[in-house]
Amino acid sequence: MKINSAVHVTTAVKQNQYPEADRPEVAFAGRSNVGKSSMINSLVNRKRLAYVGATPGKTRQINFFCVNDEIRLVDLPGYGYAKVAKSESRSWGALTNTYLRNRKTLRLIVLLIDIRHKPTLQDVEMTDWLKESGIPFAVCAVKSDKITRGNYRKHVRQILDTLNLPDETPVVIFSSANKEGVDELWEIIEFYCKKADEVIEQLD
Repeated sequence: MKINSAVHVTTAVKQNQYPEADRPEVAFAGRSNVGKSSMINSLVNRKRLAYVGATPGKTRQINFFCVNDEIRLVDLPGYGYAKVAKSESRSWGALTNTYLRNRKTLRLIVLLIDIRHKPTLQDVEMTDWLKESGIPFAVCAVKSDKITRGNYRKHVRQILDTLNLPDETPVVIFSSANKEGVDELWEIIEFYCKKADEVIEQLD
């Protein structure tokens, strides 16, 4: 993907604040501090388009970004940060759930998993929800620069076994630090956005 433009469209804390559903959207989900904002910045080759907070658990809204005036990248609130109050956690979960269940232009969900660690219970629960939802999703094993290449296979196998992923689920090894996996992830994003739109055209 050649990036000609990348802009922040809006920030939403409720459904009526979403931008008009007129472009395909790709949403990024994962634990707090797993690197969703850093991933978006890497994809668009910008350092500060998406906010990268020093304290996990601070993102309490959905942020929409538009690339080349064609595709929207959607940064969802993180989950699973222990210091967040349960009431806040529930409200963030409700915000994410509303978006995922109701957004007609959602084409793909990118689930970020820290390659260094076994997926958490929240990661497993999110994956199970995605399987049941029928929404296409890809898994990104992020922070690959933190381990040696010789250990990739072992760590990816741990992710695959823990999440019990369907065979057709794309899995990308990714690093925002050295841009590993950027081109591969863009290919997946473009494929699902184009595929979904072709199906819609056929139905019309």
